[in-house]
Amino acid sequence: MISVEHISMEFSAKPILDDISFLINKKDRIALVGKNGAGKTTMLRLIAGEYEPTGGQIVKDSDLTIGYLPQVMLFQDDKTLLEEVTQGNSDPRFKAEADRTIMGLGFERKDFERPCSEFSGGWRMRIELAKILLKHPDLLLLDEPTNHLDIESIQWLEDFLAQSASAVLLVSHDRAFLDHATNRTIEITLGHIYDYNVSYSQFVTLRQERHEQQVRAYLNQQKMIQDTEDFIERFRYKPTKAAQVQSRIKQLEKLERLEVDVEDTSRLRLRFPDAPRSGDFPVIVEDLAKTYNGADHAVIHDVTLTIKRGEKVAFVGKNGEGKTTLVRCIMGQLDYLGSLKIGHNVRIGYFAQNQASLLDENLTVFETIDYVAVGDIRTKIKDILGAFMFGGEASEKKVKVLSGGERSRLAMIRLLLEPCNLLILDEPTNHLDMQSKDILKDALKDFNGTIICVSHDRDFLDGLVDKVYEFGGGVVREHLGGIYDFLRKKKISSLQELERSESSKSNSVNSSNSSSAKADFEAQKAEAAARRKKEKQIADTEAEIARLEQEQNDMEDLLNDPANQTSENFEKYQHIKHQIEQKMYEWEILAEG
Repeated sequence: MISVEHISMEFSAKPILDDISFLINKKDRIALVGKNGAGKTTMLRLIAGEYEPTGGQIVKDSDLTIGYLPQVMLFQDDKTLLEEVTQGNSDPRFKAEADRTIMGLGFERKDFERPCSEFSGGWRMRIELAKILLKHPDLLLLDEPTNHLDIESIQWLEDFLAQSASAVLLVSHDRAFLDHATNRTIEITLGHIYDYNVSYSQFVTLRQERHEQQVRAYLNQQKMIQDTEDFIERFRYKPTKAAQVQSRIKQLEKLERLEVDVEDTSRLRLRFPDAPRSGDFPVIVEDLAKTYNGADHAVIHDVTLTIKRGEKVAFVGKNGEGKTTLVRCIMGQLDYLGSLKIGHNVRIGYFAQNQASLLDENLTVFETIDYVAVGDIRTKIKDILGAFMFGGEASEKKVKVLSGGERSRLAMIRLLLEPCNLLILDEPTNHLDMQSKDILKDALKDFNGTIICVSHDRDFLDGLVDKVYEFGGGVVREHLGGIYDFLRKKKISSLQELERSESSKSNSVNSSNSSSAKADFEAQKAEAAARRKKEKQIADTEAEIARLEQEQNDMEDLLNDPANQTSENFEKYQHIKHQIEQKMYEWEILAEG
């Protein structure tokens, strides 16, 4: 189907891929793995035809069709969700498949007529994924497809790919997804590839064996080189040994030097500083509700839960169901109704994507970590930075030149080194590779404090959490046990619910036919009215944010004069900032919902 033949690729004279060859056959399901920067995305773009190789060629069947989902793309805004996904195809069978695909990726039927412009970047990525899947191309190229999916949507995608007739080549840092969705693993490392006809977990075992063999061969060669150089140096000026010395020199010149292509950090174990003892119950929530626009919409309501000292719990559920909302209530960043108590002597360490924006841009990566590290951990700073992809010269980069993903990783390292007893982590693995995730997970397992983790990464949560809180429909449900215990119960529950639903449908089909047309009309009318109302709410909220930001600017100008730096003015300034945060939160909910 596709033959990659002796491909080489350079950027700015820097080699990325070197003399790579492999075949992609029909129905292959291949995981493309390697450290960040190894060239995985480059390989996908070469196969998709977006790049031309520096050397070699890619030979494709003449009638081959390819569906490519990149990490970053441009979106169309002028169509509804359904129009964009179906692309004008009105065939009833295709429409039914489109409905299943859209809903499988987490959308609800009420979303079908919403303009694409109303959806956030993560949801629009799902729209693009739906379009690609519905084309049933011969080959699917997927670059981090799970980054914007919740657990249920990831499981749906796994099942879809397993049943699809398309060949699949995908990049992902989600180990569980790779194990379920692929059966062949190609690793890119130091510009070369290793091709294993096994699942990712089996590949990890084989790679470790390969690494150990490489290390042994490398050490043997280094000893031979040292012995040869010693011989040359000892007898360089002895006429009787001249021929032998020249022979050894030529031997070294012709020698193909071995490299160890996987940096071994398996022995690197990070430990959080010992957590100061907190009260028995770090978080107690009773009848909590969070609404916006008065009482028009409750993101979550009637939430009651108690988190005990030392517990490690997961918050899971579809995007927009209130996980981050409750986290922000716990952090004191949002107002709420009901009761929320933070226990005695609780010190919170918080990681969210926007934590990266709080880093000092004028410090280097090394200085950022050196500033917070204390004790014996200071001797391991370079090892820690290397494990999180800041090795070598990267540790001397200024924070201001780092990408968003790099800043997030740096913020995570900082959090690892600061003393706290309640860790709240909101999607901590989004910018980490497999190795970094393993190091972080081991550190969290050893942590003797309390953890709340918002994540869709099943493998990361497995063995880490012992309780799951499920967010959905505005409510929060407690499930005892690990993430896979929860998923098994959820699957059984979903099947039973489906059976009840199908039974109910068959009993009521006759009575519903007569009123279906009227109901559809009323539903469409109600959806249109709701959409107009939401559009007005978004516009009003944006106008209010603009007004408050102008007030904030005026207050900053006022406070620049020392004569105006009174406690009353500072309180007013803080109040305006809080109002902006509240309105920004309302805007996020409106845009996501």
